[in-house]
Amino acid sequence: MAAAILVSGLLLSSLANAQAYTPAQRTDDAFSYIQPLNTTILGPYGHSPAVLPSPNITGAGGWEGALEKARAFVAQLTLEEKAIMVTGTPGPCVGNIYQIPRLGFPGLCLQDGPLAIRVADYASVFSAGVSAAATWDKEILHERGVAMGKEFRAKGAHIALTPVGGPMGRSAYSGRNWEGFSPDPYLTGVAMSLSIEGIQSTGVQATAKHYILNEQETQRNPTYNPNGTITDVIQEAISANVDDRTLHELYLWPFANAVHSKVSSVMCAYQRVNGSYACENSKLQNGILKGELGFQGYIMSDWGAVHSGLSSIDNGLDMNMPGGLGTYGTFFAAGSFFGDNVTIAVNNGSLDVSRVDDMIVRVMTPYYWLGQDQDFPTVDPSTADLNTFSPRKTWLREFNLTGERSRDVRENHGELIRKHGAAGTVLLKNTNKTLPLKAPKNIAIFGNDAGEDTQGFYNQVDFEYGTLVAGGGSGTGRLTYLITPLAAIKERAARDNALVQQWLNNTLIINSNVTDLWIPQEPDVCLVFLKTWAEEAADRLHLSVDWDGNDVVESVAKYCSNTVVVTHSSGINTLPFADHPNVTAILAAHYPGQQSGYSLTDILYGDVNPSGKLPYTIAFNGSDYNAPPTTAVNTTGVYDWQSWFDEKLEIDYRYFDANNISVRYEFGYGLSYTTFELSDLQAEALDDALTSAPAYHAVQPGGNPSLWETIYNVTVSVTNSGDTDGAAVPQLYGSFPSDTTPAGTPPRQLRGFEKVFLKAGETRTVSFGLMRRDLSYWDVVSQEWLIPAGAFTLSAGLSSRDLKASTSIRPVKA
Repeated sequence: MAAAILVSGLLLSSLANAQAYTPAQRTDDAFSYIQPLNTTILGPYGHSPAVLPSPNITGAGGWEGALEKARAFVAQLTLEEKAIMVTGTPGPCVGNIYQIPRLGFPGLCLQDGPLAIRVADYASVFSAGVSAAATWDKEILHERGVAMGKEFRAKGAHIALTPVGGPMGRSAYSGRNWEGFSPDPYLTGVAMSLSIEGIQSTGVQATAKHYILNEQETQRNPTYNPNGTITDVIQEAISANVDDRTLHELYLWPFANAVHSKVSSVMCAYQRVNGSYACENSKLQNGILKGELGFQGYIMSDWGAVHSGLSSIDNGLDMNMPGGLGTYGTFFAAGSFFGDNVTIAVNNGSLDVSRVDDMIVRVMTPYYWLGQDQDFPTVDPSTADLNTFSPRKTWLREFNLTGERSRDVRENHGELIRKHGAAGTVLLKNTNKTLPLKAPKNIAIFGNDAGEDTQGFYNQVDFEYGTLVAGGGSGTGRLTYLITPLAAIKERAARDNALVQQWLNNTLIINSNVTDLWIPQEPDVCLVFLKTWAEEAADRLHLSVDWDGNDVVESVAKYCSNTVVVTHSSGINTLPFADHPNVTAILAAHYPGQQSGYSLTDILYGDVNPSGKLPYTIAFNGSDYNAPPTTAVNTTGVYDWQSWFDEKLEIDYRYFDANNISVRYEFGYGLSYTTFELSDLQAEALDDALTSAPAYHAVQPGGNPSLWETIYNVTVSVTNSGDTDGAAVPQLYGSFPSDTTPAGTPPRQLRGFEKVFLKAGETRTVSFGLMRRDLSYWDVVSQEWLIPAGAFTLSAGLSSRDLKASTSIRPVKA
């Protein structure tokens, strides 16, 4: 197993600990497969040292009592039962750990996903992660997590496969960016923490995924020989190759937040990282997650992301999901790398049973910590009928499904979703105060995104007709009802006895003279609805709106002098029509969930003053973005799919700022129906004797506790200078000292934000707490977070490029 261990970690700063091995072929015994090291890709980063053994759980962070219960449970298991406890099996849920009846253990139900409990009826579809991030509202982020957790629990799901910290958004084209929050690690980190704390407050386990560097969908899995087996690979999955500093300061940052918030589980990603599959990468799992960050829960695999048995177990994987998964998504009894192979490996001495015990203790500790052994609802029997991933005919064991069938778990969550959708809608343009609408009497609605979905409420094959409120794949949701923009506008316009006309066929609109369509004269307002589809397992091909949406806007705006454009999108769209003089307003409504239409009319008519801010940057052209996904290779070598993260820390606004590139709408941008001013930025040191390196403390969840200590209190005065009540989002950015911080440090980095509601004319003071980690960089030599000497500049503003006030601090005295 030496070679498998060698390539299972992550190179930090040198090749000193690495040893070259001759590439070996896969053996017929997939459980003992040794992944060869591709010696042709060695460079400043791109391969991995080993970190062994896998650290045992300690119960740190308040889990000590639950840990003792978990150990007592494991002490009663037979070896065969232990193998069951770490291996998924087909069943009613997306993932299932089978029950141990003699011990009163009911099993575990794992369910998707990031915006809904997907395999369920009578459940809500919440706003997507990108919409939640666009609220920049901490209360909403937590509230959304609580509401989702309640629905998962009521349906009998012990584990919610959410939230998403990867992809974080390295590439604007990634097909799953909408499931996560933002390409900014600070914003994503806050969203991860609040989501996890909200979900777990209901007694449901949260899952931080996909760990780590799962930044594209293309070639995320190996290419298999269609006539072969799961060991017959033509080309391995892409390898995300990253340096140590970039890993820590960007992609690991939100997962550190997750661990600090005591997340129960972490899902490892599909692709390789520096040459080793994420789910058998010992540096990532043993060294960083369980070691450096002190993670106390369990690491589960993404579905089908396991490519070895002993190597994965030794290198930190605790749970194989979904278990026996075949090459093409079908279950079969002999297909698991874990399962019976765990029993065999323990019996033949190649696997120490103490490692298996720790795997199960890690699984069971959050189960007891969250009280899931006490009065937890049973799995809703209707779940089994909706689960196309493992239908009943694939089950290897019978599941005893009891309790009420088809439980309605939606409560009053529609009201929350309406509020959340409006809060995540970003007003990008508003010429001459076009919005809010002033009781228009003649309204024309254009675009295939306005009306009813034509192919049902779940997993549509073609979304050409119907409004879009969620993307596709495992992160989608099953709607039980949908408030469309067309229906909501008609309902709202009826109060004014307005005429509402509609044209929902994009091809018709583009090929028509729209003056021949509307009656009896030019409408008071033309509302154009555009959309952008994105899904799991595919990256976006472009950043334009779909279904010729740009041409639809041109056709309408050519004749309508008051054209308002609304986009429902997975994220970034270039908006070439933004400069059109007849396009008077633009709203980015993202994926707002089932109350989409009401969320929108609340904004359009001014019942809600828009306060959403962009959680990403909108450039002028798709080619302006760096770090595109690797979409093809010109060679056929097994290991030839490589993605080099050579842009390092420069993604999204960090890249545009570092290279002084103009953008259409910057990160953090968003208009309101009122205006705000910031002034009097003050920073108070809470420790006058700071050292560059943190004081040593025993690792707790999240790492060294010193990193999470607040060392500065920063305040800024915020004034609503307009005549309308509304919410401001003051943002705090930090600029590190250029002469003492390593090269490549971004010019500005988000380090604080708050949403504050202000009446017209009101002024309030907003506080930001800066933690040690916020003012530190990751030093690859000392393997420590260090505060550089010199002066930091703190800037407060209403976006990353609209900075209103600044001050200077020197945390570490020379």
